[in-house]
Amino acid sequence: MRRFVGRSRAMSVVAAAAVALVGTVTVTFAGPVAADGPNQGAPWMVTVGDSAISGEAGRWAGNSNASPSRVDTGWNAYFDNASGTGETTPGCHRSRAAEAHIGGGVNSLNLACSGARTFTQTGGDFKPGLDWYDGPAGKSQVVQLRDFARTNNVEAVTVLIGANNFGFADIVQRCVTNWLTSPSWWKNYCHDDSSISSRFTTSAVEARTNEVAGAIANVAAAMDQAGYQRADWKLIIQTYWSPIPTGSGIRYAESGWTRQNVGGCGIWNRDADWANNTAVVRMNQALTNGAARSGVTGYVVLDMSAALNGHRLCERGVGLLEERGLTHWTQPGASDNTEWVSQIRTVTTIFGPYKLQEGLHSSYWGQLAMRNCLRQAYNNGAVRGGRCTNTTGLNTFGEPNMVLS
Repeated sequence: MRRFVGRSRAMSVVAAAAVALVGTVTVTFAGPVAADGPNQGAPWMVTVGDSAISGEAGRWAGNSNASPSRVDTGWNAYFDNASGTGETTPGCHRSRAAEAHIGGGVNSLNLACSGARTFTQTGGDFKPGLDWYDGPAGKSQVVQLRDFARTNNVEAVTVLIGANNFGFADIVQRCVTNWLTSPSWWKNYCHDDSSISSRFTTSAVEARTNEVAGAIANVAAAMDQAGYQRADWKLIIQTYWSPIPTGSGIRYAESGWTRQNVGGCGIWNRDADWANNTAVVRMNQALTNGAARSGVTGYVVLDMSAALNGHRLCERGVGLLEERGLTHWTQPGASDNTEWVSQIRTVTTIFGPYKLQEGLHSSYWGQLAMRNCLRQAYNNGAVRGGRCTNTTGLNTFGEPNMVLS
């Protein structure tokens, strides 16, 4: 069970973890590069963006406060280099469960990186963005896409970016810290803190929209430079999903410590409502409006906003493995009965195996669910958009059944 050593200690741990919480992932099963190109050779799906598409938290299949082994899919889950021995870019957490790997005769390359923004970050950990950086620290995702597409037949590129431009890590840090440091009879909400509300003003959202528009335009320009005509490839704009339910849907009471000590979702109900009704909505508007503003034509929108509903962190109707009478993630019915979003952890990440940046990210089942959606959107090359929702059971690939409508 998650243990806390007091409010002040918990607060300092959360604060120290702020940057880590922006994680984004992917595992690249690219294999040898072929001398192909536009319309030549086997088709490829490429994903670019941040942790919400890279595969962050893909190591964990559900949540448990007992042994991590109950939900651990493998210590090498984030190893994406050619030999399978490490990460191509440390900290990007491109998991083997990442949605890019749709299979069915389609090769996949995951360039997304946990913590990525529209622009490349070179201070500290290298976080390739969707700009034109090509320097001593490495190459941006856009430059990598262009170089790869020149010799491989890229039929579709899926983009999910912008949450970190809004300051996702800061938002999570503030909301959890406010929950930890205020009592239920005198709640200190995060959504009305000026440091948070200022990120979602009309002018702020407009600025983020322009940044996303530029990033999407860069993706199209990379394909142009690689020798593609617009009809040679398809652009899929994917939206963000909700990681937690609204306040009334959280299964743990606001009072006491259970919400965080057991559930790993320390947030007040009103802040959970705001996260769903404002934060995720504005981030997705920046994406879809940015795509429209980018000047790129012929794209489709894959709406994942409700894809995890019913399986979100601390949501009613699902639970930790032990709360649902399960002892291991491989048991029949595990995907139907458990959460698809990783807990927000603090002190339990100090010695591992959990990582701070995994918190509040779609885990193994959620990533397989979105992979199912992306495969349906790819539609054997006849790419289509739509809204993806979950049902029950698993398909023949071992993924949660999903409906794209």
